[in-house]
Amino acid sequence: MKIFKFGGASVKDANGVKNVLDVMQKVGHENVLVIISAMGKTTNAFEEVIKNYFEKSPALQSSIQEVKKYHNQILLDLFDDEDHDAFYAVNSHFEDLEYFIRSNKSPNYNFVYDQIVSFGELLSTTIVSAYFNENGLYNNWIDVRNLIKTDNTYRDANVDWEATQKRIAKNIKKNTLNITQGFLGADENNFTTTLGREGSDYTAAIFAYCIGAESVTIWKDVPGVLNADPRYFENALLLNQISYREAIELAFYGASVIHPKTLQPLQKKEIPLYVKSFINPLLAGTSVSRGADLEPHIPCYIVKKGQLLLSLSSLDFSFIMEEHISEIFALFHQHKLKVNLIQNSAISFSVCIEDKFNNFMEVKNILAKKFKVTYNENVSLYTIRHFDENVKEIVENNKTVLLKQISRETMQIVTKE
Repeated sequence: MKIFKFGGASVKDANGVKNVLDVMQKVGHENVLVIISAMGKTTNAFEEVIKNYFEKSPALQSSIQEVKKYHNQILLDLFDDEDHDAFYAVNSHFEDLEYFIRSNKSPNYNFVYDQIVSFGELLSTTIVSAYFNENGLYNNWIDVRNLIKTDNTYRDANVDWEATQKRIAKNIKKNTLNITQGFLGADENNFTTTLGREGSDYTAAIFAYCIGAESVTIWKDVPGVLNADPRYFENALLLNQISYREAIELAFYGASVIHPKTLQPLQKKEIPLYVKSFINPLLAGTSVSRGADLEPHIPCYIVKKGQLLLSLSSLDFSFIMEEHISEIFALFHQHKLKVNLIQNSAISFSVCIEDKFNNFMEVKNILAKKFKVTYNENVSLYTIRHFDENVKEIVENNKTVLLKQISRETMQIVTKE
């Protein structure tokens, strides 16, 4: 079985959905499991709904209506008959959403986030599945929450591999086309959980691992994995082949094409991952598999925006020892701050961190009791794998360099622009 994953950009409107059908007809659809993300910017739109819900804002209903209107327009563009079952199925999801908003008693933001945001994937797969059926591409729609079982770490759930493996083995129909949601799972009480932002790639890897898939293909609006993000770098080049190890390095540093957790299950079973263009589906794209580290062997540029550079120094000029560092890291772990770079000297310690859950100010106040704390907000972290002498010119021009670190294969630079 092959696993295909289509992200939000590929189904952002009716033309996108029609193109996904076209891709499937060109590349083959028997014995395929298709994983689909929420349409376009639906996740962001649902985040606005959640914000309005917690703020008890009068804009709550209008923000829900916006999401409804967006999906309804896609339906109108895909189906001639407004009595088509797809309209009723989509409406039923919105009724479930409104029921949850009316009846929820939990004040837990992360719990509410997962229950609401998950409707994005349920809506997109319902629409795509119905459109495929309408056009003779008969498929088996699956609610992924019945298959991927997790703990209750809402917004960043951990997979229960044993329970998940059993359910997937029992419920996936071979020799047919299956369609399911990316990003979602469910805990032991059947409350919806999510696997972290961009977690649909991870969903693909979970299914691939559990059924021993032939391959995973991630369909993107780029020709494959590029050596740099074309939004920030000119003349980005296509990488034809990347080894699992190199891809894990790139993902760890924040290469946005592949989700960091996606590669590990694939590497364990040596399942090849292809990144291809849904605009030109017959092009080779990039292969992530056993083989050469990188082909062609060129520098790879990764940039993470919106980071925090935190520097701690001792109040009395005493050394910052291992026990201090372990205490600091325990604090980061507890508050879900992701560390992307570390540098320390005898009396100071600097880290570049990502504050996904807005917990930094709380951590800063705790640290300020023991250390002198300085920090820069909204800095950029550039990571260059296989750097050469041109890096300085490409990355450092017109920027203030706050920190720089070089190892054998990797250079990291923190800048303020």
